[in-house]
Amino acid sequence: MDAGRGSIDDSARERLTRIYREVIAALSSARLVGRALDGDGAAFREIPQIVAAARGLFVLAVGKAAPGMAAALAGLCRAKLMGLLAIVPIGAGGQLQEDLRALLANAPGGAGRPEQNDWAAGGAPHPFLRVLEAAHPLPTQASAQAGAAALDFVARAAPPDAVIMALSGGASAMMAAPAAGITLADKIAATGLLLRSGATIHELNTVRKHLSAIKGGRLLHHLRAARMIVLAMSDVAGNDPATIGSGPAAADATTYGQAREVMIRHKVWERAPGAARRHIERGIAGEITETVKPNDPLLARVKFSILADNDAALDAAEAAAAALGCTVTRWRELSGEARATGRECASFLAQIANSEPNGSAKTRKPGAAAPRRCVLAGGEPVVTVSGDGRGGRAQELALACAIELAKIAPRANLALLCAGTDGIDGPTDAAGAFADPQTTATALKRGADPAAYLERNDAYSLFALTGDLFKPGPTGVNVADLLVALVW
Repeated sequence: MDAGRGSIDDSARERLTRIYREVIAALSSARLVGRALDGDGAAFREIPQIVAAARGLFVLAVGKAAPGMAAALAGLCRAKLMGLLAIVPIGAGGQLQEDLRALLANAPGGAGRPEQNDWAAGGAPHPFLRVLEAAHPLPTQASAQAGAAALDFVARAAPPDAVIMALSGGASAMMAAPAAGITLADKIAATGLLLRSGATIHELNTVRKHLSAIKGGRLLHHLRAARMIVLAMSDVAGNDPATIGSGPAAADATTYGQAREVMIRHKVWERAPGAARRHIERGIAGEITETVKPNDPLLARVKFSILADNDAALDAAEAAAAALGCTVTRWRELSGEARATGRECASFLAQIANSEPNGSAKTRKPGAAAPRRCVLAGGEPVVTVSGDGRGGRAQELALACAIELAKIAPRANLALLCAGTDGIDGPTDAAGAFADPQTTATALKRGADPAAYLERNDAYSLFALTGDLFKPGPTGVNVADLLVALVW
């Protein structure tokens, strides 16, 4: 079967896309990093003084937003830049190297700048720069190489220097350093079991940190520099420093015992590799040092600041929707099982559609009117994988919402987009998907049963068939997921 041309009308698709793109523009790395280094705002007030006091600056950028953040920091810190290590998503390294080459073509020599040739691995444009690509959501050997490089890089900064770490979601998988006695394969197996079990990001990170030599604040054991500035783009609810990227430079309040409890609760303990279980049991017995705890003096050298989060994305989306003439309503946080959240969202949207002047009784007229209401929500739902399909949490939420809308409001004038702000949803090339009450009918006409696709976690294939996948490409932003719905 060939792909369709999309179930939602063109004007709604254009408006939804416009709102999404304006969110991404508002959260550009250059703007956010520049504001932080200028000390613009109470959260950043101390940063200019730390930068001024440092002899030299070492920039470590890791995560899905690392390319843009690394480039912005390289340009703004070039006078003192002594080293840069960027750990970026697969496929993003070449462009970043070109960007760095352009930014630093005339960079000053700087006395004391390291000139070791090994830093140029991967074709970096300068001897003191290194760009590595690593995978997400599961670590690979490249992730382990990146983790080892990060530990070495941080140790190279001398006491008069400062390290600036640009941290974003994805760092947990992209910068991996298995604990002693655990292989990368052990760590991948344990992480994969949890990902498929529907574990929350907090639960996943509780286990990750206790199988790692870099997470849970352990990166700080290698810090020799006087100070570290962490500039984080948060993709987690509450902006917990210990959860963003599994907190490589943050205190961790969780324990080995809690890591075991998470694995037991999600029924993966007995299936996890024996080496991982033995390591956690040794930690519980006190034979292995715990992660960095809140009273550790190492933390006094760290200045942690949030550059942007999901609330900032929602604020930008609200401004964009208001510019379109919409009255904006914010729904609840996107959390819990994606398909259950999708059904709840459908019920909420149906109520709003029925309260609008047009109501659901009117015949659906594509492009007939400008949207009257915009509903926004953000967060990070989870998917418990039981099937063998393709998709991600945003696509699964959108499909569950479409199926429910077809039942309870088949003639409602509304359309929605649910997508990851990073441009990637799960292990797919889509950020998410468009949906409306006609999505199910469109699929059925093409011989596909949406409920069957949802059951096998195959939302990607269904939306590929209807032509409703949303593929903006990597955005350089990572502040969890965004749902935008228009009602007219």
